Formats: sequence, C-alpha cells, structure tokens
Amino acid sequence: MLGDDAVQNAETAAELSPARRRLRRFRVPVLVIALLVVLAATRGLNVLAAGNAFVALVVGLGTAVAALVCYHWLTRTVEARATVTELSRAGRWSGLARGGVLGCGLFTTMILIIGAFGGWEHVGWGSIGGLVASIGAVASIAVNEELLFRGVVFRILDERVGSVIAVLTSSLIFGLTHLVNDHATLWGTIALGIEGGTLTAACYLVSRSLWLPIGLHFAWDFTHIGIFGLPTSSTVGGGETGLLHTTLTGPDLLSGGVFGPEASLVALLLCLVPAFFLLRRAHRTGGLRRRPWAAGDVRQSDELRSAG
Repeated sequence: MLGDDAVQNAETAAELSPARRRLRRFRVPVLVIALLVVLAATRGLNVLAAGNAFVALVVGLGTAVAALVCYHWLTRTVEARATVTELSRAGRWSGLARGGVLGCGLFTTMILIIGAFGGWEHVGWGSIGGLVASIGAVASIAVNEELLFRGVVFRILDERVGSVIAVLTSSLIFGLTHLVNDHATLWGTIALGIEGGTLTAACYLVSRSLWLPIGLHFAWDFTHIGIFGLPTSSTVGGGETGLLHTTLTGPDLLSGGVFGPEASLVALLLCLVPAFFLLRRAHRTGGLRRRPWAAGDVRQSDELRSAG
C-alpha cells in the first residue's frame, strides 16, 4: 500500500510546472510555518471562547475540523500529492476509538498508580461546565499538534531518514517545544517528548494514519484536564477545572511537580510499554522504513553478489 501511494504521488509530482516544483522543494518550511499559523490562530480563538462552556465547545470542535481541512488542502497543494492517505476516511472512526481507549486507559492507570503510592493530596468535584469546555479545547489541541508533529515533521522525516531516526528526532522536537509553557521544566519536556512523542509516532507507524494518534492524544488530554482537572505545564495556577478537581503531592518523580503528572516517572515508564509493543508490531508488519542510504547499500551489495 505504501509503495502504491508513493508511486501515485510521484507520478503526480512529475507533471508539475516549474513553479510548483520549486514550491514542493521547500515543502517542509512551508507546511510547518502554515500549520504553526493555524495552531496559533486556533489557540487564540479557544482562549477568547474560554469564558462560556458551550461556546468553547463549539469553537474548539470547529477549529479542529478547520485544521483538518487546512492540512488536507496544504499537503495536496504544496506537496502535489494525489492522495492524503494519513487522513483516509477508511478506518477513521475505528482509529479514533482505539486511540481513545488507549489514551484514557493509560492516563487513568497512571493516576491510580500515583494514588497507590500516596500521591493524591485532594480529590473533589469540579464542574460540568469545565468538562464540556475541555472537550472543545482538547480536540483543537490534539488535532492541531498531531497534524503538525506527526503529519508533517514525523512523516517527512520518516520518508527522508527512516523510521528510527524520525521517532527519536520528532520526539525530541515535540518535547522541546513545550519549553515555551509558563511552568515548563527541562525534565518535564524531555519526559513528555519521550512518552508522548514516541507513543504517538508508534501509533502512526503501526496504522500509517493520523486518526489513531489523534484519538490517543485527545483521550489522554481529556482525561487529564476534563475528567481529573489536573494541571499542565501551561495551565498551572490557572484554575483548572474538569469533572473533578485533583491535587497531587509528593516528590516530583511521583507527582510531576509543577509541570503536571506528565513529568512523572510513572507516566514515562507506563507510556513506554505500549510504545514498545506498537513499534515491534510495526517492525513485524513492515511499517518501519529503513534509512534510504542503508536500503541503497543493501541493494548495491545484492547486485555485487549477483554479479559475482
């Protein structure tokens, strides 16, 4: 399937005008800048709508859908792709559902483990309004970040340098971008990059679709904010509210400290388990790309052996 898509997109690219060829040559900066603008705009709209739960829900879901439309148009226009297979309608709902179950299950398990080790300081009721508002905000964040980091950064790195280097590089970039958050810590951003970046990249590799990582990202953040009302590195002190309002205590390696539970050692170790099995499955099913130059070396060696 990957080979057929590549051939079809290559045939489309071969028919481009010189101007379109130049645009395609600079596809990485063009796509990254365009999606950063979309991300900034959607976050701004979500902030403006935050005062009303229903408005926040509508705006958040609306910006998520708009981002998907923009991504589809941008990749077809800039990259001259005949098909945008990572957003295929086939498997969309099943991918979102499977990602949702995994994300919710992982975060809930993490909180239960933290509580079992004495990390719960207080758990009380939050608000239904906070729960509703979080759905829109989290949907917008999950969709926009997955389109940027997995849809563009990881996908193109995967094509150019192979899956292993792409996972490592994109995960580092994903984590370090969170340094701009008000309460970010270096350990927190590294942990988030390893656990979140690696797990979502593994989801993409095993499915070759963005729906599974989007579902995972949404469910993780929704359980984090919308259900447990826990702080994140960008919202600490901002009056986080969800269905519950939870406060964690204890050493930073257990609770995550000011960064939030995503910086805990529990989150890091827990997320690496499914990431390992997903990457192993992707390897067994041929979902991992080899480094282009390594593949070329293998072909050259085969040719030499044949000639000998």
